[in-house]
Amino acid sequence: MQPILFNLDSDPLLAEQIAQQLSAEIGELDTRSFPDGESYLRVLSDCEARSVIIFCNLFQPNNKILRLIFLSNILKELGVKRIGLVTPYLPYMRQDKQFKSGECVTSRPFAKLLSDHLDWLVTLDPHLHRYHSLTEIYDIESRVVHAAPVISSWVQEHIKQPLLIGPDSESEQWVSEVAKLAGVPFQVLSKIRHGDYHVEVSLPEVDQWKEHTPVLLDDIISSGKTMLETVQHLKELGLPKPLCIGVHGLFANNSYDELLLRADVVTCNSIPHPSNSIDISRHLTTAIRELIQ
Repeated sequence: MQPILFNLDSDPLLAEQIAQQLSAEIGELDTRSFPDGESYLRVLSDCEARSVIIFCNLFQPNNKILRLIFLSNILKELGVKRIGLVTPYLPYMRQDKQFKSGECVTSRPFAKLLSDHLDWLVTLDPHLHRYHSLTEIYDIESRVVHAAPVISSWVQEHIKQPLLIGPDSESEQWVSEVAKLAGVPFQVLSKIRHGDYHVEVSLPEVDQWKEHTPVLLDDIISSGKTMLETVQHLKELGLPKPLCIGVHGLFANNSYDELLLRADVVTCNSIPHPSNSIDISRHLTTAIRELIQ
């Protein structure tokens, strides 16, 4: 039976691409907000005994999670076969350790919340640092799509002599894989974080790469301070104008505009943004097919 896809508060272009590639029916919802801010939700499509895909890209999750839970609950009442979530950006992964007494390790209760309401999950390169896989905190089937193959293809096509640079040790898993696939050199720098908006990045050793274009790669560009610090170092060393690539471009405040003054910026289309140049829709679709029953 044809699967049905509901797009809930998310990127319509990417959702439509995935639906077309899966030959899925687009589900209909009636949603609105009451004057007091509470949500109304009604499913208009026939879902009984069908596999359901909820496309809900959970960047800025606090504004979306309640409707997702409400939708999953009513779908179960309507007798769907299985419910899966496609969220190219999976939030609440960076708080994976209690650094100070009393801190909530938010990745764990968030994972339990989603696991209690869904049967499977597909996402793109979640921030796995202290966790080795999603199965450590999620109790449902999951597929992690990796952006390295599409990023390496893009770099090979668009950059003549790239030098890949990871701004910190956490970025090494992405940078090393992209460099391996593209057959290009890379370096990983060290970073000291003094707060959400204040970081120090080590100077790269680039004497032998003066003719190469520096390509900074990280999974998430949020405040942009790490990228900005590294770009400034590269400028002082006399390297060509750098390119910044982010798997997920969150771009808090005016970080995108600040980066554009100093570098070119490219992201995957995991979060809708003018910098989107690397398409991950087909890779998401492949992962979804493995979980639809």
